[in-house]
This record gives sequence, structure tokens and C-alpha cells, in this order.
Amino acid sequence: MLEMSDAKRFDDLPEKTQKFLAGLRPDEVDTLNDGIRLVRSIATVGNFIKWLIVGILGLAVGVVMFGESVGKILKWFKV
Repeated sequence: MLEMSDAKRFDDLPEKTQKFLAGLRPDEVDTLNDGIRLVRSIATVGNFIKWLIVGILGLAVGVVMFGESVGKILKWFKV
């Protein structure tokens, strides 16, 4: 794997981004890292909540469909 030296590591970034990164203080870097972890956590929780809602809605629809099927079967035997 090709490794770049620290001096040329960010050469492919836009100049505006290079200036932004060069001007960061150590505490700002820590805050930025915390923000990135927070966004990842929120995305993970959001994904979980999305599938939880999909599961609950699927379960509700499945119960209704099962109830209708049982009702139809019971009507067959009441003839």
C-alpha cells in the first residue's frame, strides 16, 4: 500500500479545506472528533428506530391479515 509523507498527505484536498485543517487548534480537533462520533451514533440509532417501526408496522399488518384468514376459514365451517 502506498503511504504518503505528512507533508504531501493533504495535497489532493481543495485549498480551502487545507487552510481549514491547518488552522485547527488541538481542542477543536477533539471537538471535531467528538462531533463525528456523535453523528455516527445518531445514524446508528436512527437506523435501529427505522427498522423497529418497520417491524412493528409489519407485525400489525400481519396480525390483521392472519385474523382475516382465520375469519374466512371459520366461515367455511359455519356453512
